Amino acid sequence: MPTKSIVIDGITYVPEGSIKSSAPAQSLKGFKYCIVRTYSAGVFAGYLKDQEGKIGTVLQARRLHYWDGAASLSQLSQEGVTKPQNCRFPLEVPEISLTEIIEVLSCTEAARLNIADVPVWEMK
Repeated sequence: MPTKSIVIDGITYVPEGSIKSSAPAQSLKGFKYCIVRTYSAGVFAGYLKDQEGKIGTVLQARRLHYWDGAASLSQLSQEGVTKPQNCRFPLEVPEISLTEIIEVLSCTEAARLNIADVPVWEMK
């Protein structure tokens, strides 16, 4: 049975406690939502479109510049963050090509929604 949700101003809201923390993240055209760590470009969250060796493409990618409220990327991929107001996640880009991928972590649906809800960090 799908989780009931409502979208307000482009943000999806679901009833508290309705998502099991271990449920896999919703896919996009069959692509899994993952956290991808690279050797020198940083960490990204998004849908892993393809990967061949250390090179891959991530759709709807958001760079995870700084996070607070998760001890590691492993915890972030499963639970998200507990201090979103302190995180630095810039705006999402439609697609990014990455080289030197060194780690890919599949995310839960709870983590995907949590990452999406972190306010966009930008310089003004």
